[in-house]
Amino acid sequence: MIPFLLLGFGHIGKRHAALIQAHPDAELVGIIEVDESKHEEDKAFFSSLDAFKASEIRADVAIIALPNGLHFPYALAAMEMGMHVVVEKPMGLNAANCAALIQKAEALEKRLFVVKQNRYSPPSQWMKEVVSSGKLGSIYEVHIRCFWNRDHRYYQDGPKSEMNWRGSLKYDGGVLFTQFSHFIDVMYWVFGDIENIQTRLFNHNHIQSTEFADSGMVYFDFVKGGAGSMQFSTSVFEENMESSMTVLAEKGAFKIGGQYMDTLEFARIEGYEVPELLPSLPPNDYGGFKGSAGNHAYVLQNVIDVLKGEAEVATGGEEGMKVVDIIERIYAANS
Repeated sequence: MIPFLLLGFGHIGKRHAALIQAHPDAELVGIIEVDESKHEEDKAFFSSLDAFKASEIRADVAIIALPNGLHFPYALAAMEMGMHVVVEKPMGLNAANCAALIQKAEALEKRLFVVKQNRYSPPSQWMKEVVSSGKLGSIYEVHIRCFWNRDHRYYQDGPKSEMNWRGSLKYDGGVLFTQFSHFIDVMYWVFGDIENIQTRLFNHNHIQSTEFADSGMVYFDFVKGGAGSMQFSTSVFEENMESSMTVLAEKGAFKIGGQYMDTLEFARIEGYEVPELLPSLPPNDYGGFKGSAGNHAYVLQNVIDVLKGEAEVATGGEEGMKVVDIIERIYAANS
């Protein structure tokens, strides 16, 4: 069994813990969580990475499920302790830190995995296959729409800190990092890098609870050809409304939509019969709000397969860094 150490026991950390405990080839040997109110009697909790290091317990893999701004320093520390590392999105809050983490992994000969679970959704995998096959001909336009709700149930009042990190520039980074990076990742995975970015940002109803914009409009060109846009917001009333990607091309058009980009809503492609896709897994449910598809079991399986020598890393440091780079450039282009 492969021993795992989990750093962070919030919403997504609990998801990782449950999957590790359910897997026959994995063992959860410890959890780092500074908030002692989250500790559970049936698990080995530690208040810090130093406390775990001082124990006799050892782990082969560390999963970083901490606030965004802590991903880089704790991933680096875990590697220096001799562990392979799985980093939740985003890999970091700037591309320079991501590059440093990649270099450290190479120097220490450690595996680096970045969580990109939306790639495993059936509509995303279908889109990747049909675009890569060339059936669509030239890509004309790609339009992303992400309209979600994040309100008082999500953001807490008071000064921002590691404990109260949501809405903080230092620990959260912005809605493109926290809520919508998975959709930017799918765009990059399927259509490649972007350039000629123009951005407009707004803060509609989170002025008191966030240090960054809650909404925006982005226009860009794809390096490989074609134009694109992204509209996003966490100001939707009461609940998430839409996550979608619409593609217009020379020989076809399609739209993947629904609340979590989990449904093929429209598809017409020359000389091609659209297959019936497998159902998508439900989104991660965090009580008062929901997130992207719950495909983390695929990520865990890839980690285990790689460490057994049976597979290659599905989404590694270079791809994780590229998504961070794109988000940085989108924010930097705000007019």
